[in-house]
Amino acid sequence: MIYPKIPLAQSIIEILSAKGISNIIISPGSRNAPLTIGFAQNPNFKCYSIADERCAAFFALGIAQQTKEPTAIICTSGSALLNYYPALAEAFYSQIPLIVISADRPQNKIDIGDGQTIRQQNVFLNHSVFNANLTEESSEENDLKINKAIEEAIKLKGPVHINAPFEEPLYETVSGLSVSPVITKPEQEVFAKTIENIEEFVSVWNTAKRKLVLVGVNEYGILDQNIIDNLAQDPSVVVLTETTSNLHAPNFFQYIVLLNYTFDDADFKDFNPEVLITFGGMVVSKRIKGFLRKYKPSHHWHIDTLRAYDTFGALTKHVIMQPNDFFSDLFSKTIKTESNYFKSIDDVYSDRKIKKQNYLSKIEFSDFKVFEKVIASLPKNCQLQISNSPAIRYAQLIEIDESIEVFCNRGTSGIDGSTSTAIGAAVGNKKQTIFITGDISFLYDSNALWNSYIPKNFKIILINNGGGGIFRILPGHEENVFLLFLKIASIKSQLWQSYHFNYYKAFDEKALDENLKEMYSQNEFPSILEVFTPTAENDKDLKQYFKELI
Repeated sequence: MIYPKIPLAQSIIEILSAKGISNIIISPGSRNAPLTIGFAQNPNFKCYSIADERCAAFFALGIAQQTKEPTAIICTSGSALLNYYPALAEAFYSQIPLIVISADRPQNKIDIGDGQTIRQQNVFLNHSVFNANLTEESSEENDLKINKAIEEAIKLKGPVHINAPFEEPLYETVSGLSVSPVITKPEQEVFAKTIENIEEFVSVWNTAKRKLVLVGVNEYGILDQNIIDNLAQDPSVVVLTETTSNLHAPNFFQYIVLLNYTFDDADFKDFNPEVLITFGGMVVSKRIKGFLRKYKPSHHWHIDTLRAYDTFGALTKHVIMQPNDFFSDLFSKTIKTESNYFKSIDDVYSDRKIKKQNYLSKIEFSDFKVFEKVIASLPKNCQLQISNSPAIRYAQLIEIDESIEVFCNRGTSGIDGSTSTAIGAAVGNKKQTIFITGDISFLYDSNALWNSYIPKNFKIILINNGGGGIFRILPGHEENVFLLFLKIASIKSQLWQSYHFNYYKAFDEKALDENLKEMYSQNEFPSILEVFTPTAENDKDLKQYFKELI
């Protein structure tokens, strides 16, 4: 086998191999050549070459999101490293393990006017779970830092940064290793299976008549069926889920915004929970956050093995357990409480579901109608990736088949890497992957298609509403805000041939139905369906919908 001559590069590669890290995303450069040579020549690694570092990092995030294992990204020195930052921030808040390995100049070359140098050490300090600043020579101290970085990425489910200085020559190779790096074995982390001071929880649970369970971004299958049944059958419990919660039951309320968008103060007071239990990641609904901040529960318990954000200013307990273990222990010692809490919410919900269907049946072609048709068309057991801004908000309003896993970059809620993340997820999970995005979000990340690894069954559904749709929905907008969006949104139509995508387009409901069927039926090339909706009508249809719910 061929190895880089530089001992430090050998150590990094051998430690990653020993730790079972297999997916390596490499962006081009000279300073990282020792790493590129070593990873590419080692059969223990699957290497991907992604030129644009920002896209590379989001592509890696998508793979890690699906495999639940750290993915490594490798770059050269200088500003290349900074292009990783948006994806690292997303990984930090979404609890996704990434390993950044940046090649650097030796420390004596920093801040003396040498080319392609910046202060790389600790550059991600505010949005990483560990930083390993290595010295130029291979050493046990360096080995321990590399081991620690990988272990922390796994343990804390977040991004880590390993900064490795290399001196020229960079391209020399050898046929044997000159190092025998230290490999550490982390202690297996074991979380509690029983609730500490459970009597306190039991007492509150058994006496409360209004208990709200709010689920944010969540892994599919996180709760056992008996736990779901217990929650669904308790008349004092209301479970609110979102599209990204990946949690389904007939008695769970799947569209948060359907319930609270038109509530007045009296409604909110009736809905106000005594006990709030949360688990999972970020919540999309701005309304539910505003409601719970204004009408604070007496008790807010957040169940998470790592973090507990005080999103509503009401947090009273952070329970460091897996949600399934927490509910299993709680339900073994509690009773169902007589209450009309569930029924009162269910009555409102059922009424508004009927009104929603009546409204959708009569509106003309618009963003809302397109989302209804697209989501209904999705193949069972597929993976759905959704971009931010209007796309994820419209998806909140439509029921999604429970066999479909749903993902969105809600850690920082940015539009900047949604396409790259979706492609990485399609590589990391062999399921059919459908990606729904808006025109500005797509254009912002169009370099994502500069990628040789896009699966043939990858589908993009692009909603082209003239750009900036989210701003039209928000109150207080002025029309001139959109002039820039409207000018740049038309340049992307030449991209499809360049990247060997099958291209379909639809301007009305009939063409949408026909092209969806055609797109799903062929898998020779990845496909894009561009759906053109009426810019001036989209926000009117959505706003009128909420008025008609009352």
